[in-house]
Amino acid sequence: MRVLKHYIAWSWGLADAETQTTQAERDCLARHASGRRRLVEIGVWHGVTTRRLRTAMDPDGTLIAVDPFPAGRLGISLQQRIAHHEVGETVNGRVVWVRKTGADAARGHSPVDFVFIDGDHSEQGLLADWNAWSPLIETGGVIALHDSRSSNDRLIDDAGSVKVTNEVVLPDRRFELIDAVDTLTVLRRER
Repeated sequence: MRVLKHYIAWSWGLADAETQTTQAERDCLARHASGRRRLVEIGVWHGVTTRRLRTAMDPDGTLIAVDPFPAGRLGISLQQRIAHHEVGETVNGRVVWVRKTGADAARGHSPVDFVFIDGDHSEQGLLADWNAWSPLIETGGVIALHDSRSSNDRLIDDAGSVKVTNEVVLPDRRFELIDAVDTLTVLRRER
């Protein structure tokens, strides 16, 4: 019922689209997405970060917005409706909506220059997304992971996503750590 109440309040302009990223994280993502042409966001939710990425990317770029958007009790995804509206408020480049999990969306995908992973935060979920998308990042491209480290406001060291980041992602010699803000980790592919 909370989802429906929020959707109604949002529809009437009484509530904002929701996000779990901080303003500082969105600013960091926008800096690294600036001028990029082939972007992917895994985990769209209400499209707040998607909209920011669309604004920052190259005007001729394409942003692949990946989220399974599970249907709720009404048989539709109200989050998907909010996301489509929010992202549609910005006219820059092109957005392609993909209603799949991150790992499923990567199958058969061509190389990209920016990926933001904010989907399944479980150990298995992040590992699947990392294994699927990290080979598709071109040299010089960026991959950013949300909820991948603790911050002063969010102590999440026991989260599966933090464990995978520390044990798999950071030791990966193909990538170099280039930024970290709040719970966001940003890496650049070096080889």
